[in-house]
Amino acid sequence: MTDALVLIEDVYKSFQHMGRTLEVLRGIDMVIHPGEVIGIVGASGAGKSTLLHCIGTLDLPTSGRIRLGGEELTAMSSARLAAVRNRMIGFVFQFHHLLPEFNALENVMMPGLIQGRSRRAMGSRAEALLEEVGLRDRATHRPGELSGGEQQRVAIARALALDPKIVLADEPTGNLDSATSGAIHDLFFQINREHGTTIVVVTHNPSFAESMPRVVRMQDGKIVRDERGAMHVASAPG
Repeated sequence: MTDALVLIEDVYKSFQHMGRTLEVLRGIDMVIHPGEVIGIVGASGAGKSTLLHCIGTLDLPTSGRIRLGGEELTAMSSARLAAVRNRMIGFVFQFHHLLPEFNALENVMMPGLIQGRSRRAMGSRAEALLEEVGLRDRATHRPGELSGGEQQRVAIARALALDPKIVLADEPTGNLDSATSGAIHDLFFQINREHGTTIVVVTHNPSFAESMPRVVRMQDGKIVRDERGAMHVASAPG
């Protein structure tokens, strides 16, 4: 499928634990198109996070193929995988993983600075992103001076710093209250509308899942349901 952003074919993933083989993913087939917003749901242990990590190149499948932007991930060297990951993928996790010694602006700048981009260019980019997530006035605050919801907004801005094609979020509202969770949910949809960014979210939050235009349900390492709603799927800007 030439129009697929991510193509997953017959993916298996197993781990060795105390002399036993644990089959976590059992033959996953899935296509993710540019501009989609997808929720991945299922009970704990269903394989949701493992699938997300394989899509994001944080882990590799035991067998099967994953293509991202037409490139075969499962055949790449670790250095090549890192380059693709930095160029195309943004991550948001349940725990924000902000650097406590740096302020919000510096945390958002960090992915670009690590790549050797100029402080001026990344500073302008970070300022625009913090304004977009509603934290323009909190740019000079360190993580310890921000609420949980504000910290997660900084993490989302950081995930967008290098303009990725896809953002992968693993339980991004797991530690937040319901009102703050709702605001973060709205922010993901706003990003999708305004940037055309493809977003894949692993979530246990039923209201968030119900709002998704596409919901993939996993059970025992397999996709048991893949449902599309009638909501609009963003197209990439430009």
